[in-house]
Amino acid sequence: MDIPLLAVLFLLTAGAVIGFAVVSRTKVKQRMNDPDAPKSTLAKDGPDR
Repeated sequence: MDIPLLAVLFLLTAGAVIGFAVVSRTKVKQRMNDPDAPKSTLAKDGPDR
């Protein structure tokens, strides 16, 4: 069974994007649950700059 190169590239790219999204989502959730994380400068109650 011969899989075309385009299909392999599509699957690898889609897998990489999904993996990146999962890792990013996990990091964001961890940061949201961390009370000691610094506030964004764009936040209404963030540090003045």
